[in-house]
Amino acid sequence: MAGTRALLRHCPLLLPQDRHGTAYEGFVTAQGRDFHIRILLPVDLQLKNARIECSWRLKRILHGYRHILKQRLHSCPDLVSFMVELKTVLEIALKNTQDLHIPRPPEYYSCLVRDLEILGWNRVVYVDTGLTTVKLKAEDLCGRQHLITLKLNAKNSLIDIYNQFLAALESLKKFWDALDEIDGKTWVLEPENPTRSATTRRIAIGNNVSVNIEVDPHHPNMLPECYFLGADHEVNPLRTKLNNNMHLWDPEISLLQNLRELLEIDFPSRAVLEKSDFAKDCGICYAYRLDGSTPDHVCDDPRCGQPFHQACLYEWLQGLPTSRQSFNVIFGECPYCNKPLTLKSSMKKL
Repeated sequence: MAGTRALLRHCPLLLPQDRHGTAYEGFVTAQGRDFHIRILLPVDLQLKNARIECSWRLKRILHGYRHILKQRLHSCPDLVSFMVELKTVLEIALKNTQDLHIPRPPEYYSCLVRDLEILGWNRVVYVDTGLTTVKLKAEDLCGRQHLITLKLNAKNSLIDIYNQFLAALESLKKFWDALDEIDGKTWVLEPENPTRSATTRRIAIGNNVSVNIEVDPHHPNMLPECYFLGADHEVNPLRTKLNNNMHLWDPEISLLQNLRELLEIDFPSRAVLEKSDFAKDCGICYAYRLDGSTPDHVCDDPRCGQPFHQACLYEWLQGLPTSRQSFNVIFGECPYCNKPLTLKSSMKKL
């Protein structure tokens, strides 16, 4: 699972074709260009016996680097490492390869200009000099602004693509409505400046207590995944209320109102309180943000409740001779009140 996530992070357009992880197909991206590729692995997943199939254009670009890629197949420990190497080699090859651009027929340019005139030049944000990349803007029914970047070929109809884009925006309207209500009526701790693609929100509930929700864009009115952050004596009652009231979830009312009713709380209002009332600094590094993350671990002692970054607390506890570790759980003492403290480490965050 971790390998799949890593591969998705490095090559988001390369997708597995079976459950066994022996076939992958999609695109590898370099210098803003996408190249079709298919990778077939043997049952034992040994890279040295893998077969790589690709488009003629990619094959032509990498022709002089075949021996390097064969070496990488034998030396890389996994597919993720090989794809990183492949992208590096491809970047170098593209810089050293003459442009393989095939001149487009005159009809392509006349059709493109006609489509742009039909759409309206006021919707055009950018067009490259080769007329192969176009960036367009659109406004949904609620007045939200959106951008789409298109890499065109002779088979594309700009009008059809733009209409599909508008349809996609309409299908996500309820999702954005739900998150806009949360952003406007509650204090969102993370992400600090959410994009339209962000599906998670960490919402402040109280001092050093918050809930992280992940909303399904296609079913925004359904119960989201909820993860509470804070001291046990604060979050355990919230977990109990959520479990006990889950059957009360009503898809006919808003996501925020459902959360209020299930948790039996009123989220702190933006009109009354400031974000600084919830954004408490880490008790070790004395900063709120550390590599983009905020304090997400709190001392369980009600009289203390000091927040920490998980990475800071993990490093602190590891340096104490009195701390002990069992697998990914480390046991020690709070740096502030010396009360027993348990931290379940997450390598993703550390």
